[in-house]
Amino acid sequence: MAVINSIVNWLNIKRIYNIDLFMKYPFNVQKETFSKLISFAKNTEWGLKYGYHDEMSIAEFQKSVPIQSYEDIKPFVDRLRSGEQNLTWPSEIKWFAKSSGTTNDKSKFVPVSNEALEDCHFRGGKDTLAIYCNNFPDTNVLKGKALILGGSHQINNFSNQSYYGDLSAILIENMPFWATFIRTPSSKISLIPEWEEKLEKLTEHTIGENVTNISGVPSWGLVFLKYVLEYTGKNNILEVWPNLELFIHGGVSFLPYKDQFQAFIPSPNMRYMETYNASEGFFGIQNDPNSRDMLLMLDYGVFYEFILLEDLEKENPHVYTIADVELNKNYAIIISTNSGLWRYMIGDTIYFTSLSPHKFKISGRTKHFINAFGEEVIVDNAEKALMHACEKTGAIVKEYTAAPVFMDNRAKGSHEWLIEFERAPDDFENFKIILDKSLQELNSDYEAKRYMDMNLIPPKIQSVPQGSFYKWFKSKGKLGGQNKMPRLSNDRKYVEELLAIINS
Repeated sequence: MAVINSIVNWLNIKRIYNIDLFMKYPFNVQKETFSKLISFAKNTEWGLKYGYHDEMSIAEFQKSVPIQSYEDIKPFVDRLRSGEQNLTWPSEIKWFAKSSGTTNDKSKFVPVSNEALEDCHFRGGKDTLAIYCNNFPDTNVLKGKALILGGSHQINNFSNQSYYGDLSAILIENMPFWATFIRTPSSKISLIPEWEEKLEKLTEHTIGENVTNISGVPSWGLVFLKYVLEYTGKNNILEVWPNLELFIHGGVSFLPYKDQFQAFIPSPNMRYMETYNASEGFFGIQNDPNSRDMLLMLDYGVFYEFILLEDLEKENPHVYTIADVELNKNYAIIISTNSGLWRYMIGDTIYFTSLSPHKFKISGRTKHFINAFGEEVIVDNAEKALMHACEKTGAIVKEYTAAPVFMDNRAKGSHEWLIEFERAPDDFENFKIILDKSLQELNSDYEAKRYMDMNLIPPKIQSVPQGSFYKWFKSKGKLGGQNKMPRLSNDRKYVEELLAIINS
């Protein structure tokens, strides 16, 4: 272990130098990334279609290749999953990260190349520790083990040509051998598909380890920590892992969970670090412990473009590179990657808090959504589920909005729906059940969070009095015109405003 730690420390020092380099010369590094991507993919079916060549400029690329959605690239993804190669990327692609769906599909299958694994996802994980150790030179984080809370889906075979599963499962399946010495639990336990069994085995095999850092989505992290305390009978997590000092989190906002983590881990030396790691790539790391914004990682084989959120509906919106973005403006992210995604809109929006270096905060999605627990419920999911529930119960919905109900020490998370009916359902309890089940059928991430009520309990659905939404619009001066109630929100602002009006 001492030898491994010495090597890791040496590599960290070298890597910090490279990070400083792209912080100082962001556009140069991005331009070099762009040129490598184009040159590498020029002889693929995609590259030939869009005229890729070694001297291709960014302007030529933007003129030639249209912005892509998942629906646009799905025909290529389907062919890749069936075993065809050299379509959008020249090296073999056999791994596909399964994530929440789109308007037309329950799930997306995002291609993951070997280059993306090595130069993006794994580099992001190593850089997170490098930055942490650079910020805290006296840390003991490398003297113990990293506990990784991965997804609960195992790797699945598709047509004997490709494999799919949660991104975390793919990363675990492809980790280098030396990682087994510094992480826990074993891959066999990490990839158990049944969450209840996994939770028990995970706890059994880690409570005797010297765990110094934990990585995972905050909501799942809380479920795990609660289970550990129940299993061990301890009062707090430090009685189980006295050297725990770091929780690396991402996927959803950490703010609603921070107080609960501090209650479970009552140490002034406990630190929390945010990363932005999606199925499509590893994009950002919190490099300043005193600020919640993240550093945009510019040398991971990802070329970034940005469109102002208010311009998204324009036929030909202006597209920005890292060289010409501005502070505090909401941008939709467009990526071209070393997995063969080209000018792909991932659906997230960010705003820059610094341009030297380029640091940002996630501001939301290009559409309204709920993603407080990693469920990524979009408006299209909600509309279809409501329609199905109405068809089965004779109801007509006039207005609605929904928001998360955050976990606390007494209750699990859920969703709260406020619905104003034009015609009430003939069986309100049945309406609730159908709505919940329909959402699970439409959205695999929501389905996973609802499994056995482990993370999300059934939604709370309330029929509100007639005129409630009208009063809300009136209070905002938004009667008439194109004003609409946000259907889904990732915080409780609109729901609480409506409840205040109803209760008054």
